[in-house]
Amino acid sequence: MSPDTLKDLHADKAVSNQLVLASASPRRRELLQQIGVQFSVQPVDICEDVLPDESAEVYVARLAREKAEVGLQRSGAKAALGSDTSVVMSGEILGKPEDASDAERMLMLLSDSEHQVMTGVALATEYETQVCVVTTVVHFKELTPEICRAYWASAEPCDKAGAYGIQGLGAVFVDRIEGSYSSVVGLPLAETAEMLARAGIPIWQPV
Repeated sequence: MSPDTLKDLHADKAVSNQLVLASASPRRRELLQQIGVQFSVQPVDICEDVLPDESAEVYVARLAREKAEVGLQRSGAKAALGSDTSVVMSGEILGKPEDASDAERMLMLLSDSEHQVMTGVALATEYETQVCVVTTVVHFKELTPEICRAYWASAEPCDKAGAYGIQGLGAVFVDRIEGSYSSVVGLPLAETAEMLARAGIPIWQPV
């Protein structure tokens, strides 16, 4: 990150009604707060079905863009941030589990192997929509059906893509990662900060 970009990041600017987060995710909200971004929250509902022959990378980028642009249109803010995260194993997009059996299937598929977590991020303004996709490789240790069922009983995996949360109890499944940790949680902070800087929205502000 260049010195000029860093200067823009912490510039003293008015940020009232400047940015909305088009997501109900508490994890994305916490990540933005972590880097000192002032924003309001306005979740949007869009169809999240995968289109025929749509790759995971194209899918998360499309959903992030749609969320950001709908959020901008509905909020009247200067900018809207949208994001979508998918767990991908051998080309299969693993969404949120439908039930305990589906969660166990996903977790056993990820067991003792590596998978990709792809997060699309989009920042929409009246002038343009910036979009990027960040891919992180996650390595899982070997799991057992008993461990998977016990994890389901904690209720944590119910609303998580791929049926696990790296920032919570599911952290014990992860041997290592290659790439952005914050992207696996739900928002790649380095890339998001660059987008915000290009739109004139500062970080490192009192929240």
